[in-house]
Order: sequence, then structure tokens, then C-alpha cells
Amino acid sequence: MSTREVHLELLLGCLVRDSEGRPVGRIEEIEADRVDLVCLVKEFHLGPHALGERLAVPLLRALGRRRQPVRVPWDLLDWSDPAHPRLTCPRDRIR
Repeated sequence: MSTREVHLELLLGCLVRDSEGRPVGRIEEIEADRVDLVCLVKEFHLGPHALGERLAVPLLRALGRRRQPVRVPWDLLDWSDPAHPRLTCPRDRIR
């Protein structure tokens, strides 16, 4: 398995499509763990709820609105074209 370096800031806002070409949502949040000097991506959060998760969590909690973003594990995305990420599975396989 080869390792690939990607600038995560360039992925924010990228539209992710499913394996059939339908839009799933834009990358709004990236969850990663730091291991020594390397960040290992665990999952990507897509859609408007992911943006809300980052910007307005306290407000949404106060209002009782806790919708979850679409969460995509890193290994379910095809990065052969980083500007146009795609799911490697049907949309209904992700949460």
C-alpha cells in the first residue's frame, strides 16, 4: 500500500459524489489522529450539518437540534482525482 500526501485544506468544500455519480455533500470537516509527525485521516464529514457541527454546535445544542453530518470513513473514498472525490460504495452504505 502506498502512502500519499494530501493538503487537507484543499479538500474542504469539495463535492463528494456516490458511486453512481449523485452528489452526497461537500467536505466540511475532517477527523484525524496525529501519530508522531503525521496526521492520519479517520473520516470526512459531509453536508450542511457538518458545517454546523464546526461553526454552531453550542447554538444547535441550545435549540435542541442535533442532526448528524454524513460521516464517510477515509477508506470509502476514491482519491484518484482529488478535486472530484467519489464514494467507492452506494450512498446507503455510509451513515
